[in-house]
Amino acid sequence: MLRQQIQNIPMEIMRTVVAIAETGSMSKAADRLNLSQPAISAQIKRLQGLIGGELFTRTANGTALTELGKLALQQARRIIDANDQILRLGGSDRSSVRRLGISQLLAQRLFDEFSRENLSGVFLFAEHSSEIRRGLLEGFIDVACLFLLEGFGQELEDRIVGEFQFETNWVKARDFVARPGAPIPIITLPEDNWMIGPLDRSGIAYRIVLRSSDSSVRTSAVRAGLGLSAMPGALAAPDIVRSRDYYLPKLPPSRAVVCVREGLDDSDVKQLAKRLSVLLANLNIDQNPPRDPTSRG
Repeated sequence: MLRQQIQNIPMEIMRTVVAIAETGSMSKAADRLNLSQPAISAQIKRLQGLIGGELFTRTANGTALTELGKLALQQARRIIDANDQILRLGGSDRSSVRRLGISQLLAQRLFDEFSRENLSGVFLFAEHSSEIRRGLLEGFIDVACLFLLEGFGQELEDRIVGEFQFETNWVKARDFVARPGAPIPIITLPEDNWMIGPLDRSGIAYRIVLRSSDSSVRTSAVRAGLGLSAMPGALAAPDIVRSRDYYLPKLPPSRAVVCVREGLDDSDVKQLAKRLSVLLANLNIDQNPPRDPTSRG
């Protein structure tokens, strides 16, 4: 009777897959892992031969995951996590670096409230909430703190461990005055239906003057008086005011959530998620940005 040959994938290859996904480059992954680029390429070719498909594709910006690669990345992270948990059973202190994804809007608050000790062993990924959401679902991010202004499916809802709501406000520079009869200049961001939809339904004439996923760029544009934007009022900069102009439509509340990647139940992950929930709770209580002193409503 012939025995079926058992095939095992070395842990080093799993770490290589993760390194390429996180750095977006085989050369950068080689530097991180202290390996040569030919060695990295050989590992990926071996894994692709075992799986039977391409895991990465070259782009203008580096290396990107294929759909098969995204599935392989999820499993690679689970294998690495299981490996590290087994090592900790014997008293090993070689724990995994936790990958924390946080909305750009919340990054400064995180730096203000978290000590360096709180962030030791943490890799920070500060981006627009849409990128944080994608990273969480693809297994790149372990713990996430982001804004959800629309429903994004049960898969994400199941990962929520903390939730808070904030008033969403139109914001503008203190000296901004809309030109009578002219379309309202709007500064917006990706996935902006929560902002543009109310404008469309109210019949207000507007024009988009800037769209950026970078919150600092949007804030700078508002500060420069280029137009109006919208955000959780509690996070508006001190020199930016909430606009109470009567003609602006009411916006849906901003839903801030803390999420944990599926399958993670370690104590350090729970502690990190708890600290993020406290951060949002404190923000909900303490932050109160200035109101528009020129408002008429």
